[in-house]
Amino acid sequence: MIRYSWLGMCMAITLAAFVGNAAAAETKAPGIFFSESFDDLNVARRGWYDSSKITISGKDARAGAGCIEYEWQDGGKAVGSRGLRHLFKPTEVVYIRFYIKLSKGWGWSGRTYHPHMLHFLTTENPKYHGPARSHLTLYIEANGGKLRLGATDMQNTNARHGLTQGPLRGGYNGKLYDSKGPLLTDANWHCVEAMFKLNSLDVASDKWKADGELRGWFDGKLVIERTDVIFRTTDFPRMKLNQFLLAPYFGRGLLPHAQKLWIDELAVGTQRIGPLPSSEGRR
Repeated sequence: MIRYSWLGMCMAITLAAFVGNAAAAETKAPGIFFSESFDDLNVARRGWYDSSKITISGKDARAGAGCIEYEWQDGGKAVGSRGLRHLFKPTEVVYIRFYIKLSKGWGWSGRTYHPHMLHFLTTENPKYHGPARSHLTLYIEANGGKLRLGATDMQNTNARHGLTQGPLRGGYNGKLYDSKGPLLTDANWHCVEAMFKLNSLDVASDKWKADGELRGWFDGKLVIERTDVIFRTTDFPRMKLNQFLLAPYFGRGLLPHAQKLWIDELAVGTQRIGPLPSSEGRR
């Protein structure tokens, strides 16, 4: 019994080290802009900006030494990490991979909107621009347990060709793309991936095509796919994606009760990154 227990412990330690090393290696992999394991508080040294208040949890990590923790108290007060941003080389196609875990008994907003979670912004807005009213903001989040990809472009109200993400309603607009059914339904770690590709432009003819793409994967399975999306018009011929914003957020009065979420092993690049090599090392 002692022999087998010791062998099992050694195998667990080896597996954990393998997963941790694999995650670290992603930083140098072809097509990767940046990756983040949230193992310590020194995120500014790795290119993150716009907040110095974050909480790293060492006991809840999916892999490595830690993960970032977001917490809300009753009444909706955020007491954990704040929003973080990271710039990357401008691109017309972007992929993201991250792991997410919700606290036991997690509750949703009860509305068709919120919480917001992860975002991409473009070169058409400055590095500190808010996500709500921009020339284009892309969303990766969940609503009622369904994985959701979405886009808004409220700042384009007075642009020559107008809005691409639907009319303003109550001052907001957006087009949303959900998985068929709830996926985030437990308190375990899950791998979420998404991709966005901006649609084509013919600037000389002042035309654009409905050929933008978006896809979402949950634990390696494709659950959202569209290849007919318009993200931009010739009003913004040089628009590219260049900014990532991590900012889980419940609107006023929408938090059902005190709860937490954790995010780990995040990576952004120009090709699909995929889940970590093994899921057996999860905590």
